[in-house]
Amino acid sequence: MLKKLKSRRSQTEKWPAVTEDELRALGTDITPDHVLGLRAVTEDYLCKPEDNIYNIDFTRFKIRDLETGTVLFEIAKPPNSGPVEGEEESGDSSAGRFVRYQFTPAFLKLCTVGATVEFTVGDRPINSFRMIERHYFQGRLLKNFDFDFGFCIPNSRNTCEHIYEFPQLPDDLIRQMVAYPYETRSDSFYFVDNKLIMHNKADYAYNGGL
Repeated sequence: MLKKLKSRRSQTEKWPAVTEDELRALGTDITPDHVLGLRAVTEDYLCKPEDNIYNIDFTRFKIRDLETGTVLFEIAKPPNSGPVEGEEESGDSSAGRFVRYQFTPAFLKLCTVGATVEFTVGDRPINSFRMIERHYFQGRLLKNFDFDFGFCIPNSRNTCEHIYEFPQLPDDLIRQMVAYPYETRSDSFYFVDNKLIMHNKADYAYNGGL
């Protein structure tokens, strides 16, 4: 049975503001409360690939409109392969951790989207696996999503669907987001037992078909 996860309701303005440089100075001690205080998208990664000591590997990702069931985006990682097709493979620190998306303007009108993720874990149990995903446009925070994956048994393959409830955006903001592709950006922070172990980034264009 597919596990469906809804985002926590976080009032991010309640968290003390913090800068990327301040978090970087913390080294490996970055917690969910820390990233909830960020007021801008990060310019670099806040952890290293080797910090993923649990060997969490995302193998499939699908986005669909929950109202119609239409699949909007899907990528899968073949067995024993490198980064998922569509991910940047530049050999630098972003390889396997950055994805670029292009959608049509209609995407910005959607109310509820489901993102199905499939992932495997290594030989350690994961007691508390959490993702905080923050979306920005030109430095403005649009939405904060906060999901709990729950417990993952060792050497398991797991599938869940995150339910994204999008805020209604003003028409003028939608026009700007369409006019300025890839200036909508996101940070996805992954925590185990409240410690940052993975950090992925993405950017988005909404001018597909124009």
